[in-house]
This record gives sequence, C-alpha cells and structure tokens, in this order.
Amino acid sequence: MRIDKFLKVSRVIKRRTVAAEACSGGRIEINGKPAKPAREVKPGDTVAVSFGSNSLTFEVLNVDEKQTKQSASEMYRVIE
Repeated sequence: MRIDKFLKVSRVIKRRTVAAEACSGGRIEINGKPAKPAREVKPGDTVAVSFGSNSLTFEVLNVDEKQTKQSASEMYRVIE
C-alpha cells in the first residue's frame, strides 16, 4: 500500500492530500529514509511522522485497505 494511503486509512493523518504533502515536504520517513507519497509500505516497516515540534514513530502491522474507525489503530504499533 502507498504510504500516503496508509496514513489516511490508519487515521494517522485525516486526509490523503495532507499525507501526500507531508511526504513531499520531507516530514515522513520509512526505515530512516525520506518517503515520497507513492512509496510502498509493508508490515514490519518503521515510519516516522513529524508534526511541527511533535513526532510519532510507529511500526506497520497491517496494510489491509478496508478498515473501520475502531480497527484503524490496529494497523500500527506506536514505538515513540
């Protein structure tokens, strides 16, 4: 699954366009490398997201595209 779509489906970022802009702006890293919006993400990858002065690092657990609001948080495990 593309990283911009994963961020939207998992509800880390609410809109896909905002997720794509964050990737293009260099605020998203996958396994320590900057990620473009089309970069594929798979289970086991570590993703770091920078929100201004805050940051979130998590491990991808599931890349299923069909998620409910309740099960979206089960797609990743927060590391930091």
